[in-house]
Amino acid sequence: MAALLRGRLGRRTIELELLMTSCLLLLVGLGTLIYRAGGAIRWADLAITGAFVGLFITLSLALAIRGWREDQLLLPIAALLSGIGLVMVRRLEPDLMTRYGEFFGGIAFKQVIWVLGGVVVLWAVSFIPWRFSWLKNYRYTWLLLGIGLVVITALFGIERNGARLWLDLGVFQLQPVEPLKILLVVYLATYLNDHRDLIGRDYYLGSWRVPPLPYLIPILLMWGLTIGLIIVQKDLGAALLFFTIFLAMLFVITGRVWYVIAGLGAFAVGAALLYPLFVHVQVRIDAWYNPWDDPFGRGYQMVQALSSIANGGIVGAGLGSGDPTAVPESHTDFIFTAISEELGFIGALGLLLCYVLFALRGYQIAMQSRDGFQQLLAAGLTTAIVSQALIITAGTTNLIPLTGITLPFVSYGGSSTLVNFAMLGILLRISAEHKNPRVL
Repeated sequence: MAALLRGRLGRRTIELELLMTSCLLLLVGLGTLIYRAGGAIRWADLAITGAFVGLFITLSLALAIRGWREDQLLLPIAALLSGIGLVMVRRLEPDLMTRYGEFFGGIAFKQVIWVLGGVVVLWAVSFIPWRFSWLKNYRYTWLLLGIGLVVITALFGIERNGARLWLDLGVFQLQPVEPLKILLVVYLATYLNDHRDLIGRDYYLGSWRVPPLPYLIPILLMWGLTIGLIIVQKDLGAALLFFTIFLAMLFVITGRVWYVIAGLGAFAVGAALLYPLFVHVQVRIDAWYNPWDDPFGRGYQMVQALSSIANGGIVGAGLGSGDPTAVPESHTDFIFTAISEELGFIGALGLLLCYVLFALRGYQIAMQSRDGFQQLLAAGLTTAIVSQALIITAGTTNLIPLTGITLPFVSYGGSSTLVNFAMLGILLRISAEHKNPRVL
């Protein structure tokens, strides 16, 4: 028995070593903040450190003891990103309280609770017995549940900054668009896998090659859903994210770039048609096109963000030495600008490389899967996380209109953190299914 345990632990040493490195970086970051604060150690700092290190290491050991051979890089990447996020939220907390009020007191401790909750969700997805067939067999249930979330939010949601995105559940506020990502990916993976051969086949009208229109109805439905999100919830970011997920999954089964180009063109046309009709869309696009036209009004946030990134330079102002809270929402949508200012171009590039590595591992899991549904599911979930990071990063650097979504695993927020870890858990299950086909 002891030899068996040693053998299983030995197979996952890479993951454990990388997790310990992530935990060490968290300790260095918090230690730097404590030093800059005069050496005063708060109990919350000890709680953050102990809970983070203990739960991630325990999870890794549990995965090793179980004996399945899940991917060994995804969990450390998520831990590293979460650690960076915790350090930045802890660093921003006192400045946010000074600038915007006591409401921001304790957000670092709240965030570590959400991260720990996310790890528990990941543990549940990884260890509780369930089968992928359950996801496929109840595809329409997931679709209707997703549509129901959108409708309920449109009717009873809380509106902030011109967008109605939250549901008040009393104990906390849920952002329904987050679980909707998983529900949508599951439905699309099922539908596209069932019609894989028909969608990928060539069709001709005379001598003209045409797309398989009867089987591409989901494209029109997705276009309608994304435009509907812009109209009803005024959520440009979620609309772009969902459409990106669908186009990526469509590309996986067809390999045809022109589907992606046509889809993006349809999205752009829809957004252009809505531009003169909705003030919220106008504000976002105008602030993107030239934020300097109104630097103290609609362009204020973007001007401050660009200035913050510029102030960081190559190596950054140093952790705790910048003024990132001059940018509104620096702990959520604009946390990338805070990282860029204090850790510089090098720190920001390192952060983006984490997402690149996550993408490589996630898509590798998809390609290695022997099951068509799991292949599409892995590709969709990976795209959901990575494209969200790219969209919000492009938005905060003014490459595209600001979208108002979070940076996965890094930004402050409960709904997004829990859902991101749930998606990570599903990816680990798929990787385990590939290497241990009889365990699930």
